[in-house]
Amino acid sequence: VQLQASGGGLVQAGGSLRLSCAASGRTFSSVRMGWFRQAPGKERQFVATISWNSGNTYYVDSVKGRFTISRDNTRNTVYLQMNSLKPEDTAVYYCAATRPGTFTIGNRVYDYDYWGQGTLVTVSS
Repeated sequence: VQLQASGGGLVQAGGSLRLSCAASGRTFSSVRMGWFRQAPGKERQFVATISWNSGNTYYVDSVKGRFTISRDNTRNTVYLQMNSLKPEDTAVYYCAATRPGTFTIGNRVYDYDYWGQGTLVTVSS
């Protein structure tokens, strides 16, 4: 599985961005997907995850009510809609995928086997 994240950029506080992650391969529709972020000098942090059929989503508390994860299995793409952005949301955002058959909540780095290259989100105050 190869993942390609896009959609990052520079936005003012209070603005919005939508990240996309396009996946190759035939197993996308059967795996859990997640978004993580990493700010300079900090560890990679869980942001959001979505189950294979969109039936289950989970967010880190700091983005609840502001970010929405979704997926389109017909397009092999997962999205992260980010609203009411704050300067503390500034980071490189990574999408990730589990292997088929993995059963997990999906809020840990080691839950995932495949990672995209990251897209930079910068929120100015």
